[in-house]
Amino acid sequence: MNLLDELKDLVKTFPSTPGVYLMKNENGKIIYVGKAKNLKSRVRSYLVKSSDHSLKTKFLVSRIKNIEYLLTETEVEAFLLEASLIKKHQPRYNIRLKDDKSYPYLKCRLKHDFPNFELTRRVKNDGSVYFGPYTSGYSVRETIDFLNKTYLLRDCTDSFLKSRKRACMSHQVGKCSAPCVDLISKRKYQNAAKKAIEFLKAPDDDLLEKMTKKMEKASKDERFEVAAEHRDRIKAIQSIWEKQYVVDELKEGSKDVFSYYGDERGTLIESLHIRNGRMIGNRNYFIPKLDVFAEHEDPKEWLTSFLNQYYSENLVPQAIVLPNDLGQDLYHLLSDVFEQKQGTRPIFSFITNGMEDHLMAMAYKNAKSHFKNKLSTAENKKKGLEEIQRKLKLPALPIRIECYDISHFQGQETVASQVVFEEGIPKKSDYRKYKLITVAKPDDYLSMKEVLERRLKHTEYDDPQLILIDGGKGQLNIVVQVLKEMGRESLPVVGLAKSRALGEFDDTTVEKTQERFYLPNRQNPVVFREASEAYQILIQLRDEAHRFAITFQRQLRDKKFFEGTEK
Repeated sequence: MNLLDELKDLVKTFPSTPGVYLMKNENGKIIYVGKAKNLKSRVRSYLVKSSDHSLKTKFLVSRIKNIEYLLTETEVEAFLLEASLIKKHQPRYNIRLKDDKSYPYLKCRLKHDFPNFELTRRVKNDGSVYFGPYTSGYSVRETIDFLNKTYLLRDCTDSFLKSRKRACMSHQVGKCSAPCVDLISKRKYQNAAKKAIEFLKAPDDDLLEKMTKKMEKASKDERFEVAAEHRDRIKAIQSIWEKQYVVDELKEGSKDVFSYYGDERGTLIESLHIRNGRMIGNRNYFIPKLDVFAEHEDPKEWLTSFLNQYYSENLVPQAIVLPNDLGQDLYHLLSDVFEQKQGTRPIFSFITNGMEDHLMAMAYKNAKSHFKNKLSTAENKKKGLEEIQRKLKLPALPIRIECYDISHFQGQETVASQVVFEEGIPKKSDYRKYKLITVAKPDDYLSMKEVLERRLKHTEYDDPQLILIDGGKGQLNIVVQVLKEMGRESLPVVGLAKSRALGEFDDTTVEKTQERFYLPNRQNPVVFREASEAYQILIQLRDEAHRFAITFQRQLRDKKFFEGTEK
């Protein structure tokens, strides 16, 4: 019996109920996560030879060595679980949102006695009011600063609020009503917070008129500092509005618009976010080699998966506009999913011809432009990785490169950093900090041995195609010896020795040597052109690992210092 027949027999034992199925390769790694209303029927469809299967599906099936499942009570729960598992395991053949950072949102906790505004990147069904998404954290902080100054709301943490015995500096300069020391009643403070929320929901031109009159009156009374404050607040409001492009004069509700553009090299999904008639931002997601444009690939499949993952952590608007009709069954199911997650049921609509609608046309135009830019960047990165593979004589293209750096302060607080680049760009979700526990004093060998042992025992992560070490021959030999002891000597390693200055102290110009890359069992180093993409990738990796280690080491040192002063 061959493997395909074994899998078919395995699937016969699956229940005909809702759930999530996990497809694994020969190493036990999850390569695909799917949801199903009927597990047995859905998984069996993969294993039946069919000309209707896309290239991606055929490629996936050829790599499946085992299939497991998780049962859920309903199809809605299966959708929610699927998004969670995709985010956790990052399966190779799923649509994956790789953004290290989620959208920034403006959050106000209405259940708090004294609500305040804060920046958050995760939307929860916790009774708070959320505004966004915004394109940058800076614009959110700018808006929070304006609201606090205008409505005299607190900018402190809850612990700071509880511990105050007298009003803080924000109150003394007229920027806070000081609820911490009862200088304002709970009711009056909450009314001020509600006014701020109303302003965010529907900015009112009357507010500008009222503030302008206050500014003019303060100026006539020669209260110039007060007049200047009103002037600055007016400018802040105008600045916030000017950054939001008006796309709908009716100014009703919230709406997200999605479009996409791509070919066999990948797909870029563009989103526009309209709130109260103003476009407050846009974002895009580039998914390489998605194969969604294969002849038999159904856009409903990957678009539904994208929306499921996207709205698992983003605010669900009142309306979602799509370039394809998903069908009433999927619309209803997604609505149920979003309602269970956030308590909101959006209205779905689709445009049969995107160029007939100005919002869809805008989303499509941006998708097309950003696709070309992203593809150009991705192709440059690939060329850089190919040069690294060629010059360092690597057995495979270094899609995943890991760099390690050890840091200590005068022999104390020894730490290490692990920085990961995938496809030539940082993958910050895989960054790791190590506080060394087996090394009492500086010892490069023991430090690197502990770090690599702790890292490589995590088989849920892919092995790197290259390990980069910050150091020359000495550090490289240490790593080679450690890997040999661990039975992992097949992992490629390179040591990066810093350039050094040449000449005398009083020279008018300073020359330096090139950055040198040392390989095991090779006397002379490898060098790259400084202008090359390969060089930039490797140097950025080294610098990022050094920065990450130093930052962690300083954090520990500062923590130790402040704990000492408190005693």
